[in-house]
Amino acid sequence: MPTFTDEQRAFLLYGTRTGKLATVRKDGRPHVVPVWFTLDGDTIVFTTGEHTVKAANIQRDARVCLCVDDETPPYAYIMIEGMATALSTSMKRVKLVGSVLMFMLSIS
Repeated sequence: MPTFTDEQRAFLLYGTRTGKLATVRKDGRPHVVPVWFTLDGDTIVFTTGEHTVKAANIQRDARVCLCVDDETPPYAYIMIEGMATALSTSMKRVKLVGSVLMFMLSIS
């Protein structure tokens, strides 16, 4: 399983960054939305509403891409491709807060 380098991990954890998550719509078109995320080792973790387009897309087709960029000079970005998986062990706890699904993205 691929892992992040120390430099990549530091970039992802620096401050609060918003990633752009791309999922695949039913008709094959891309769907890109901003997400906040955190790292758990070499796994990206993010949440979304249970009835959102991105949740439906991920449950149907787990292939995703997350792009995280630094919008200040000298500019930098990281693109992470992989499969998103629902964190079923957290679902009951998360659902008590509201209709929220938690996903993890394993890099490939």
